[in-house]
Amino acid sequence: MSTVSAGILLFLIMDPLGNIPIFLSLLKGVAPERRRRVLLRELLIALVVLFAFLLGGQYILKVLQLKQESVSIAGGIILFLIGVKMVFPPKEGVFGHAEGGEPFIVPMAIPGVAGPSAMAALLLLTHTQPGKLPQWALALFAAWFATALILWSATYLYRLLGESVLTALERLMGMILIALSVQMLLDGIAKYLHAAAA
Repeated sequence: MSTVSAGILLFLIMDPLGNIPIFLSLLKGVAPERRRRVLLRELLIALVVLFAFLLGGQYILKVLQLKQESVSIAGGIILFLIGVKMVFPPKEGVFGHAEGGEPFIVPMAIPGVAGPSAMAALLLLTHTQPGKLPQWALALFAAWFATALILWSATYLYRLLGESVLTALERLMGMILIALSVQMLLDGIAKYLHAAAA
């Protein structure tokens, strides 16, 4: 996988367009003068968590003694489920009903931006091609930065595009993510069958 492909994959998983209405709802109970500060804090926390998984992913997989094929198949299944959820979102939203008060770490940073699917994708990238860590770091930062820009402009984008357009874009991104997850799953199965036959 190339750096651009990895960046696009991570961006799709972070799903900033789908998160706009959810983040606006979560920030509704926060004082207007603090909203930008809270959003920036949550985005930075998410970035730190994702980089921790990127840098420590290889060690986690070594400790668990997981093979490349199993990680690829599991990653494909997880991404497929996330893609289906984006295409057919639940009524209560991805994170359930929002509670009042100022959000801290959960649910904006985790799992809003740094969700289990993004962490699984980073584990997969570092395991399949561990020598490309600088490229994966660049892809992660680019995906996070694009996500941060979109969420930073959430109020403006929500007014400009409207909920129906944002929903349509989220479902399109979900379809792309489903296609990527199926390819990842097929690659994992092919590698497993090749290793079993050898």
